[in-house]
Amino acid sequence: MRGDRRVRLPDALDPAAAGRRAWEAVPAAGQLAIASTVSYCIAHYALGHRVPLLAITVCLSSLGFVRDARPRRVLETALGLSVGIALAEVMLLVAGRGVWQILVALSATLLLARALKAAPPVAVAATAQSAIVLLIQLPAGGVFARSVDGFVGGAVALLATALLPRDPRHAAQRDADRVFASLRRAVDDLSRALRTADPASATSSLTAMRSMQSVQADWAVTVDSAIAIARISPFLHRRLDELQGQRRLVDGVDLAVRSLRTIARRALATTADGRPRPELAMLLAAVGQAVDLLGRSVREPEAAQLAVRDLLLIAERLDPRQLTPDASVTDAMITVLVRPVVVDLTIAAGGSADLVRERLPRLG
Repeated sequence: MRGDRRVRLPDALDPAAAGRRAWEAVPAAGQLAIASTVSYCIAHYALGHRVPLLAITVCLSSLGFVRDARPRRVLETALGLSVGIALAEVMLLVAGRGVWQILVALSATLLLARALKAAPPVAVAATAQSAIVLLIQLPAGGVFARSVDGFVGGAVALLATALLPRDPRHAAQRDADRVFASLRRAVDDLSRALRTADPASATSSLTAMRSMQSVQADWAVTVDSAIAIARISPFLHRRLDELQGQRRLVDGVDLAVRSLRTIARRALATTADGRPRPELAMLLAAVGQAVDLLGRSVREPEAAQLAVRDLLLIAERLDPRQLTPDASVTDAMITVLVRPVVVDLTIAAGGSADLVRERLPRLG
């Protein structure tokens, strides 16, 4: 009925989604606000600069409202911005202020930033800082006062990365939840396709696993950022082993998803004959349960051992002659293709590669 229809708001207008985004942004917003204020106080009260605008802008731009908060990225950004400011100040000192000076300074800043292998957004941001120097009036502190402000902002940004960390573990956990939720749905669809001979479910599984690439990439960046911060932060260093374990999980899931995409393509071709394959469906359902345990292990480390136990039991069944003795070559290949999935997921869970390979039945 028309009255039962629900209007779905775009994500940008959904109050619940907006509230969730705002809540997730609280640590980053707090870090940015505090670090920028500290930069201002150092430049204004300690160094006597009346309006240290660039101390704030460089600090904000160096930290950024981005997923990748690694100290190296912060340092590279801060240096790039500071070089742009210094270059503009040299131009003012040598050639004065004018239209052609703006053209030369902006072009030189862009080219120098790219020569130093700065990322394109950093090159553009450095050029924007250069433009600010060329356009605003010379401060009371002298020609190079703004360069000093820039270095203050960059130094405070780097210190804030270590002393006011955003604790990206929570962001990594959220990314992991999204990855495992998508993977579990894809494996369930794959199992359903084999159980009911439904090509639509196989197509859905394949589409879901192809669309996971961006979510997996976000997870990898977040975990790498968390590891880099934990190495220099006295507050997060104790979490380093936990984060490195999650990095192992990222790699293992990535390899497993690649193999599962191949299985989904095989299943799509296989289900065309309309014949259910309950044994293969049960096999993929067991893999899905192990995936569920791996997803839990991000917050409950003890679940990883349960996942290893289940995966070793699955490995012992991966002999197509025993599992599907009368199957076609294509069906047998699906069983064979599950083997690397089980190996990769076992290693991701912290299990022994040699042990899982010993459990696999010999082929041929």
